Amino acid sequence: MIKQHYQSIVIQTVCSLLIPFIQLFALYVIIHGHYGPGGGFQGGVLLAVSIILQRLYLGSKISYRKFSPKMALAFGAIGMLIFGFAGVVPLAFGGAFLDYENLPIFWVHGAELRALGILIVEIGIGLAVFGTLVLIFDSLVGERW
Repeated sequence: MIKQHYQSIVIQTVCSLLIPFIQLFALYVIIHGHYGPGGGFQGGVLLAVSIILQRLYLGSKISYRKFSPKMALAFGAIGMLIFGFAGVVPLAFGGAFLDYENLPIFWVHGAELRALGILIVEIGIGLAVFGTLVLIFDSLVGERW
């Protein structure tokens, strides 16, 4: 159980400076996932690592005030809904599951529509992985929230 924050001022300072850069890089990986290697899963893992690092050096009491497990559950659920809707909505418009060309975004066409569809899916996967990994960590350390 992680009850108290880490006492070293060096660890606290380094982690406080490192976490925003980890989160910024995670968002970059998610958003540029359809252009190159990386994407939703890798970006979601990086976001989860930033919160887990915060949980390790701050302790559960302070860390839960900054990012509660209920928020992690909400992010995971919202990510799964985004992914599910991106897959099911094209079915209603005559396409197959995850057929981005049949998304009802009428002002975007062709390759741009497929790129936008992939971006939507990558964001959904990133949020789902992020929320799920934070919840798994909280469950493994035995915290009651």
